[in-house]
Amino acid sequence: MKRDRPKYKQIIDAAVIVIAENGYHQAQVSKIAKEAGVADGTIYLYFKNKEDILISVFREKMAIFTTNLQDVLDKDLDTSERLLRMITNHFRVLHEDRHLAIVTQLELRQSGKKLRLRINEVLKEYLDLLDIVLLEGIKSGELSSTLDIRLGRQMVFGTIDETITSWVMNDQKYDLMKLSPEVHRLLLKGMKA
Repeated sequence: MKRDRPKYKQIIDAAVIVIAENGYHQAQVSKIAKEAGVADGTIYLYFKNKEDILISVFREKMAIFTTNLQDVLDKDLDTSERLLRMITNHFRVLHEDRHLAIVTQLELRQSGKKLRLRINEVLKEYLDLLDIVLLEGIKSGELSSTLDIRLGRQMVFGTIDETITSWVMNDQKYDLMKLSPEVHRLLLKGMKA
């Protein structure tokens, strides 16, 4: 497929808006084209179909999260600070792009199994980086040597994900960014007095 990068990004950004405002199933390619300011046929120069658009949206936008987490890993920080920055970066991306928050937290979950499997492939790189944060925390003694990495990953990512989903479901009425330190504290210290 032809990839004129600015036009490709223009279509991706338009797709986020159209899917967020109409829902995935009601987001016709013609609406995406109109939002992007391109002819309907132009969409098919870049994407095979609407499913391909959704996967591309997720791939493109997930790259932001992955890049942010890789930047955190590249710095000489302890595990606690890495986790705090990961949470804060994750929250910030979606706090600043509310349409993207709706797409990632609601619309992607309403897709079929085949589509969810393709989405999980894209998510894997981000989760692999989270595993590195946890493994380095174990290695440095900051995290328990008995920590089950898979379960730890699920707890960290699941808590971040559910916190954002709740924010979206509550029409984004409160400041998601203010929750970052509390989510971090709960993940590291739990609810123990």
